[in-house]
Amino acid sequence: MFLTILTPALVLLCWTLIMWVWMYATRIPAMQKAGIKPAELKEKSQLEVLPRSVRQIADNYNHLHEQPVVFYALVFYSHLVGVKTSVAITLAWAYVLLRIAHSLWQALVNFIPVRFVLFSLSSLALIALAVLNVFALLV
Repeated sequence: MFLTILTPALVLLCWTLIMWVWMYATRIPAMQKAGIKPAELKEKSQLEVLPRSVRQIADNYNHLHEQPVVFYALVFYSHLVGVKTSVAITLAWAYVLLRIAHSLWQALVNFIPVRFVLFSLSSLALIALAVLNVFALLV
């Protein structure tokens, strides 16, 4: 089960849904406490009055819809063309585990230099997976 290239994509997708639940579990009470009425919101900047800890979780949820989109496309491409080697699967798992670590760090601590390292390492795993696929295409 864990030896398929698609399983890491499922795990990251599930993690994104966990972050969605966490975001609303913190955002809705914070909005109520701040007296913010969702129907009256016109732009995201109106949520800047919410505590930073609440905004960090929402920011991370948004981040999980940015670069991971490239990961999803690359994993499905890998699966479709048959690049399912142990190296490819390891890189996919490395990307997912680093993104989960990035999420937890951003949501709980958010010390930017560490967050940048986690993001950079996950990006390197993604780049390596892309290079592996290009190499497989050329060989």
